[in-house]
Amino acid sequence: MTPEKSEKRPTQDLDYEPVKKMEIPAEPEKSETSPPLAGKSPSFIAKVTNLVKLVESWPMVAHLIRATERFNDRMGNQFGAAITYFSFLSMIPILMVSFAAAGFVLASHPTLLQDIFNKILNNVSDPTLATTLKGTIKTAVEQRTTVGIVGLAIALYSGINWMGNLREAIRAQSRDVWERSAQDEEKIWVKYFRDFISLIGLLVALIITLSITSVAGSAQQMIISALYLDYIEWLKPAWRLIGLAISILANFLLFFWIFWRLPRHRPRKKALIRGTFIAAIGFEVIKIIMTYTLPSLVKSPSGAAFGSVLGLMAFFYFFARLTLFCAAWIATAQYKGDRRMPGKTHY
Repeated sequence: MTPEKSEKRPTQDLDYEPVKKMEIPAEPEKSETSPPLAGKSPSFIAKVTNLVKLVESWPMVAHLIRATERFNDRMGNQFGAAITYFSFLSMIPILMVSFAAAGFVLASHPTLLQDIFNKILNNVSDPTLATTLKGTIKTAVEQRTTVGIVGLAIALYSGINWMGNLREAIRAQSRDVWERSAQDEEKIWVKYFRDFISLIGLLVALIITLSITSVAGSAQQMIISALYLDYIEWLKPAWRLIGLAISILANFLLFFWIFWRLPRHRPRKKALIRGTFIAAIGFEVIKIIMTYTLPSLVKSPSGAAFGSVLGLMAFFYFFARLTLFCAAWIATAQYKGDRRMPGKTHY
């Protein structure tokens, strides 16, 4: 009997050991199912990251990112503020020249001068303010030659410096390397002469732009009146769109001259045309916004004192930022088969 009992004990031990082995893996199953959200968060973040990378890989978005990075890395905001500062200072000698021109006109028309004095006395209730205005106008008439010559000289000097700052800011965005090279250094008389020629060219381009806009607007009104189309209401939006297109075309000519003439090297053709078109549309948007916001600023007493100054500074600032950003856009463009504009290239 003893041998049989001794043979059964190993079998019981063998039966008992598999039971322990089956119970052991039961605990890891609970631990695997306990944190259900831990596996989903990395996949969600990965999906968002892949989506962002996909959007950034689009050619237009990638181009926008490159232009923004260049604009920020090459101090586009600081250059824009500097251009705004010099633009505002340049207005002072321009006002001096305007006062001198008004003085020459009033000196040759004494009746008109007396009418202005009478309107001041009738419309200004404060006698001290009226006396001050009369004295200012009389001084402008008497010292018109001195004010005109001094104002013209200061305007020429400040205008050349303004053009130099605008040129350096656009060159900083346009050249391949941020630092200046030895070829970028110029003699001071060459620099001032070049900036003077560029200033004259910019004034000519600005006069052409304003002439196209004004002539198109007056011709449009003359055509409507000549054809007796004033009573047709649905034609007015069409004529406004035509006028808007003409204004954008005039802006295009102005910015095309800036981006083609001011950098030291000739930009690529497709990039220049597309970047100039963006600048023309942006500048028209700025003009429309300023047209509707400035009258509302002048209505309040504080706006009447500072609204025009703040509006003028905002206009210069947005113009400078738009110009420099479009210069960075043109410099970072990557179009297939895009050749440079004809002309001598400098680096």
